[in-house]
Amino acid sequence: MRFMMIVRHAEKQGPPPKGLMDEITKLAEAETKAGTMVGTGGLGPTALGARVRLAGGKVTVTDGPFTEAKEVVGGYAQFELKSKEEAVKSAVAFMELHKKHWPGWEGETEVRQMFGPDDFADCAPKA
Repeated sequence: MRFMMIVRHAEKQGPPPKGLMDEITKLAEAETKAGTMVGTGGLGPTALGARVRLAGGKVTVTDGPFTEAKEVVGGYAQFELKSKEEAVKSAVAFMELHKKHWPGWEGETEVRQMFGPDDFADCAPKA
């Protein structure tokens, strides 16, 4: 089963400490070598982004920064794991690294199962 881990935190916390990044690099290398991590990345600040929204039949574009956002998505990782429990265990280990190497940091890792087009094949209209 494929899972997406989505890390959320306040935007203006500054750069992560080197010790944390070193440990995340080790963790990512081990997970990649084991074949469980299939993708990962950090996201830039909202000032470099844009939001494209569809509402009321109209598409609008808003450039960042997004001052109304209390939290932002700061990064993500994709995993191929056997169960939700295994995915949660991985997210806990990741957050424990933050606790150890970045005292005072607050955030969350959301664990979501991913689906592909084949998972929705039965939902397609029949011709």
